Amino acid sequence: MLDSTMRRLIDPPLNAAAAAIGTKISANQITIGGFLLGLVCCYAVAQGMFAAALIFLLLNRLADGLDGAVARQTAPSALGAYIDIVSDFLLWALLPLAFLFYDTKNAFAAAILLSSFAMSMTVFLAFAIQAEKLWLTSEAQGKKSMYYLAGLAEGTETIAFFTFTMLYPAAFAPAALLFAAFVYLSVIGRLMVSVRTLLGR
Repeated sequence: MLDSTMRRLIDPPLNAAAAAIGTKISANQITIGGFLLGLVCCYAVAQGMFAAALIFLLLNRLADGLDGAVARQTAPSALGAYIDIVSDFLLWALLPLAFLFYDTKNAFAAAILLSSFAMSMTVFLAFAIQAEKLWLTSEAQGKKSMYYLAGLAEGTETIAFFTFTMLYPAAFAPAALLFAAFVYLSVIGRLMVSVRTLLGR
């Protein structure tokens, strides 16, 4: 929901940083490095080191924005697009488990949250495949390697949720259930838009 607004704010500095980097480091190297930072974030959460976890999450998100900017200014590739989306989705799947390992009382909320994420990822990727076949394009959330189907719960909202839970880890369970409900609503909305679009409406 907020990604298109955030793109207008963060794209100019990211593009400037990418221009400064040039060919010194590849987009794929930034993606992989960012994913490793995400894994450290998960470990920090599981160990209850939430200040460190938040720092590594923000660094991971910085790398996620920077890799795309570098790719657009150098040589975008199918492999780069693939590892970018896979690393994002793997991180969102691992973080709820990290909160479970931190405190098993979070198990039910983590399971519900993972269910909502799985549904959201399925609807998102399934439509992207069909959109590719129909030559559909969209740059509402910036220039992407695949069709980005907007929804209520996008990257910005997910980052905000995990930031909140790292600042207030004791509130993970109720916050996760609330955010999962928000993601379920997003899934329903994306399904409705997908069906209408594929019907040609």
